Amino acid sequence: MQTNAVFALVAGIHSITTVSEVSVKAGSSISIPCLYGLQYISHVKYLCKGFYWHSCSYIVKTNQQNSGRFSISDDNTRRIFTVTINDLADEDTDYWCAVEINGGADVKEYFHLSVTGDTPHLYVDHQEITRLNGDNLTINCYYTNTGETKWCRLGISCVTRSSGSIDGTKVTISEGAHSVFNVTMSGLRTESSGWYWCAKGDLKMPVHVTVTETPTTTTIGTRHLTTLSPTPNHILEDGQQSAYTDPKSLIISLSLLISIVMVALLIWFMLRRHKQTKAESSATTTVRYMD
Repeated sequence: MQTNAVFALVAGIHSITTVSEVSVKAGSSISIPCLYGLQYISHVKYLCKGFYWHSCSYIVKTNQQNSGRFSISDDNTRRIFTVTINDLADEDTDYWCAVEINGGADVKEYFHLSVTGDTPHLYVDHQEITRLNGDNLTINCYYTNTGETKWCRLGISCVTRSSGSIDGTKVTISEGAHSVFNVTMSGLRTESSGWYWCAKGDLKMPVHVTVTETPTTTTIGTRHLTTLSPTPNHILEDGQQSAYTDPKSLIISLSLLISIVMVALLIWFMLRRHKQTKAESSATTTVRYMD
C-alpha cells in the first residue's frame, strides 16, 4: 500500500478527511464529502457554519430532517457523510464537517468555499457520474488557476503523474484543450464507486462515481394465443385471452347470419308457394271430375 494511503487511513481513525478549498459559482449547488473513522459510525454528524469553530452555528444534522438549502446524508458502509448546499450565496464560505462525541470534544474538519459570480476557478461537468461495471470514464477538469494537477480518491491515494492507479483502477491524466485536463479511469469495477476529487494547486473539486453491475438479459417464454385481431390489447397482462371481439369480425358474422336467414326465408316461401299451387291444382281437378 502506498505511503499516502496509509497516512490517510491512519489519520481517518482520529479525524475527518474532506476537501479543503472549493471554488463554486453563486446560485449553484455543491456537495462536500466528509470521511470519518470507523469508531464514529453510530455517531451524529453535522454541518457547522462559521470561520471560528467555537462560534460556528449548527446548520443540519443526520438525526434531524433536512431543511432549506442544506441537506446531509450518511453512508455508514463507506464511512462518508455528505453535505449539500443549494443556491449558494456570497456568505456561504466557511464551514466545518463535524461528528458529535458524547462526553468529549467533537471531531471536526474545516473547509472553505470560494464563491464567485463568474466561472469557478476549478470545476467539472457533473459532480455525480454513473457508469457500468467494466466501462471507462473520462472526467474533464476545467481550471483557471495554476499549480500541481492531481486526481485523488477521498481517504485513499492520488495520481499526480500522467498515469497510475487508485485502489486497483488504472488512471490516466492528460492535458486537453486550453485550461482543461482529462482524467480517464479504465476498467471500472463496483469497488471503484466512491468520492474522488480533481485538484489544481490549492483548489479541489469533488466528484462522486457510482459503478453498477451490467444488467443481464433474461428471455421469458410466452404462450402464443389465437385472437380475432392481432391488436396487443386483446391479451391480458396475465397471458390470458380477453373476451374482446373485433368489430369487423362482428359485422361479418352478423352479415353472414342475415344472409342465412334470408335464404332460409326464401326457401320456406318457395316451398309454401309450391304447396299452395299444388293444393289449388288438386281442387280444380276434383271439381271437373264431379261435373
